[in-house]
Amino acid sequence: MKATFRHYTVEQILEGFVYNELEAKGLFGLAGKLVIQPEYQRHYIYGDGKRDVAVIDSLLKEYPLGLIYFNVNDDTLEVLDGQQRITSIGRFITGKFAIQVNGNEQTFSSLPKNSKELLLSSTLDVYECEGTEAEIKEWFRTINIAGMPLTDQELLNAIYSGPFVTAAKAEFSNSNNANMQKWSSYVRGDPKRQEVLAVALDWVAAPQGETVDSHLALHRNDKKIDNLKLYFTSVIDWVDSVFTVPQKEMRGLEWGRLYEEYHTTSYNAAQLEKEVESLLGDEAVTKRSGVFEYLLSGKKKTELLAVRLFDEKTKKAAYNQQTKDAEKVEKSNCSVCASVKNANQTRVYKLSEMEADHVTAWSKGGKSGLDNCEMLCISHNRAKGNR
Repeated sequence: MKATFRHYTVEQILEGFVYNELEAKGLFGLAGKLVIQPEYQRHYIYGDGKRDVAVIDSLLKEYPLGLIYFNVNDDTLEVLDGQQRITSIGRFITGKFAIQVNGNEQTFSSLPKNSKELLLSSTLDVYECEGTEAEIKEWFRTINIAGMPLTDQELLNAIYSGPFVTAAKAEFSNSNNANMQKWSSYVRGDPKRQEVLAVALDWVAAPQGETVDSHLALHRNDKKIDNLKLYFTSVIDWVDSVFTVPQKEMRGLEWGRLYEEYHTTSYNAAQLEKEVESLLGDEAVTKRSGVFEYLLSGKKKTELLAVRLFDEKTKKAAYNQQTKDAEKVEKSNCSVCASVKNANQTRVYKLSEMEADHVTAWSKGGKSGLDNCEMLCISHNRAKGNR
């Protein structure tokens, strides 16, 4: 790969600057010659009133912004690294946000003339890189290790940039997509950081035995994403029909896997709604996010709920009572040991050698109170089934 060092002023870089507010994307500069956000680049994420302001503040204080890298692509240039900084400068120059100067809010147009001239004449140090696609994208991966790291999906978008990624990003990486509010009830992540797209790709790839990487490689040149959209929508619609009231604990669950395992099973949505409400309100359920798969599984996977058994006070009280009763009849304080004729039939265990168990299993309505607490030796308790 060949790299040529050049200097550009901010005014040169921003000639013909275009910013798309809908897509949060800096588009062009250098009078149309520079593509600021090629498809392999992440979305603009500096627009938070802190990082974008810091870029402008640095220029006004004449601090260096660091090296910027352009990729030479025939007659055009693409920003390989530096699009966040360039887009921040362009947004400020075109009046998209303000900064604080001596306690006063200032847009570019309201700055003193000398400050405007300082910004526009600021020099940006640029390496223009020429090489094969593989070389350029490997370099892109390398230079983005520092700073705010790229997400795995942002890196994959760079490696497999093409019509499929472009269409997929338009659907799943657009925070203004009208469906995003509904999706956010079930999918965790920032669409601008490609986290919703990553989920959609994982859902569609996994049932086919593919990784997201291999799925993107296979479909890289596809111009449509119909199958991706259809599968993602099918999963979301299934969840929405089974659990009709979205709960915060549903966000970020493995709905793709759960869809594959359970979507052919029939459920009574009204009954599920009541059971969800009951379980989420049960103090014994310590893993609330496990409620949904527990119900989908037909209440067979109690371990998903991490049910809190008994507190230390209850266990100690049950132990003391059992031990007192056992000593009267000269039997073991473990009821299972006491019922079997062997060396442990009369053994009195220490509290540390026993575990608490529900007499009536929690899953069958048993409560985690003293009246339903039984202390068993560790080996017998762990050999017992549904607690």
